[in-house]
Amino acid sequence: MKTFTDNAGRTWTIAINVGAIKRVRGLLDVDLLEVVEGKLIERLIRDPVLLCDVVYAVCKPEADERHITDEEFGRAMAGDAIEHATKALLEELVGFSPSPRDRANLQRVLATTFKAMDRARDVIEARIDSGELDRVVEQALASAANSSGDARASPALSPTA
Repeated sequence: MKTFTDNAGRTWTIAINVGAIKRVRGLLDVDLLEVVEGKLIERLIRDPVLLCDVVYAVCKPEADERHITDEEFGRAMAGDAIEHATKALLEELVGFSPSPRDRANLQRVLATTFKAMDRARDVIEARIDSGELDRVVEQALASAANSSGDARASPALSPTA
C-alpha cells in the first residue's frame, strides 16, 4: 500500500485490489486493468481531474469513514498532492498485476514514462533558461503588431474606402 498527503494535510492510503478495481469501474467506468496496454497511464498523467476521480474512488471507503465528499477531496488536490497521488496510484497498479513478468514490464513502462516526463521538463527548462521562449514571444508579438498595422493601412478597411 502506498500513501500520499493532500493539501489539507490528510494522509490517504492507495490500495489496489479487486474491490478497488470494481469500485473504479462502477463509479467511473474506468478499467484500471487497462494499465497493461499503457494507454491508461498516459490518460491519468495527462488528465489530473480524471486521476483525482480515480484516486477518490480507490480511497472511497476511507473517505466515507472520514465523511469527505468527492468535492472536498478534489478541493484538497493540487500541485504536489496530485503528483504524489499519481505516483502512488501507478505504483500500486504495477504491484497489483498477478504475473511477475507483467509486473516487471509495467515497472519498466512506468520508469520509462517518468524518465520521459523528466526529460521533457528538462528540455522546457533549458528553453526557458536559454531565452528562446522570450525570443519566440517577441517574434509573435512583432508579427501580430505588423499584421494589425497592415490591416489598418489597407484601403479596403479604411473608413473612407
